[in-house]
Amino acid sequence: MPKAKAPAQSEVTAPGPLALDRQLCFALYSTSLVMTKLYRPLLEPLGLTYPQYLVMLALWEQDELSVSDLGERLQIDSGTLSPLLKRLDAAELLTRRRDPADERRVLVTLTLAGRRLKARAESIPQRLTCAAACDLDDLADLTARLQTLRRQLSAAPISED
Repeated sequence: MPKAKAPAQSEVTAPGPLALDRQLCFALYSTSLVMTKLYRPLLEPLGLTYPQYLVMLALWEQDELSVSDLGERLQIDSGTLSPLLKRLDAAELLTRRRDPADERRVLVTLTLAGRRLKARAESIPQRLTCAAACDLDDLADLTARLQTLRRQLSAAPISED
């Protein structure tokens, strides 16, 4: 029996339920990659990576969080969060210390340098808004819809059926 001929690279199959561009997961993933790439030159002068910037955003919003509260807020596990906090501590942007009321908890607090960095970062959201070429209402609506989707997906049981 002759072997089936492999389709040429230029051949496109009819779109189906598994077409890459129909996948929400791919749209979210590829957009996240582009977003992170856009942030890189904006964060470089601040000496921050994108994940470090997220930590700083959370702390600028509410200073002195426990590591577990910070991880929950950012939806980052402690194995990923701990090295981020260690690097930010080494950069003297935050401090980590045991909670005197509960030695099992580690509290994360901004330093003066960490609080001052906020002023230098305040233009970043506006610069990203310009890059998106969307109006603020559209971006606010998209953000709210994605937050709703995240909550729904987090609560949804996944079955193997």
